[in-house]
Amino acid sequence: MKSFLTLFSYIFHPIFISVYALLFYFGLTAQFFDTSEIYLLFIQIVILTVFLPVCAYYLLKLFGLIKGDVMVNDVKERSLPLAIQSIYFLFIYKYVLKDISAFELKLFFIAALASTCLALFCSLIKFKISLHMIGISGLVTFFTLLCLKYNVPLLYFNAFMILCMGGVASSRLSMKAHKLDEIALGTLGGILPQLLVLYLL
Repeated sequence: MKSFLTLFSYIFHPIFISVYALLFYFGLTAQFFDTSEIYLLFIQIVILTVFLPVCAYYLLKLFGLIKGDVMVNDVKERSLPLAIQSIYFLFIYKYVLKDISAFELKLFFIAALASTCLALFCSLIKFKISLHMIGISGLVTFFTLLCLKYNVPLLYFNAFMILCMGGVASSRLSMKAHKLDEIALGTLGGILPQLLVLYLL
């Protein structure tokens, strides 16, 4: 059972969340965009949110700034990777999405930037918030808001994603990577920025 739960931590690793959001977004809105535009954006997002962070992780590990595994569970080692991730999200919002009429996607990345800054602040005060829960809860909130906006009755899919969110939480607890308060704060840290950005903008 523990091995099964561990899969949730890898499948929904924070590094993949932006790609999942992009796939779901264009799954609903592809008819409003050119195919070449979708492919180009997908390649850029994968490079900035998967490829470059992986390269940065191994560089930091090479220089001894990170000693743990890809989960980066040590709160003292999180600040620099989170600062770098914040730069990537800001770059995506300011430049990659600048000339693309994907309003909801822009909101997603603004909220993701806010969540990352919250996680960075927590790491600086030596509090280990759950990055996995920030990622999955923000993703589920984004999915739900998109379904409501486009009037898509994806009740079963949303229910499945909520179950996945529970699976990620259980996974992090079973792996003893987080305590319950870190899981709860991570969940709020993913949900609230998505809702606040929608309300404020």
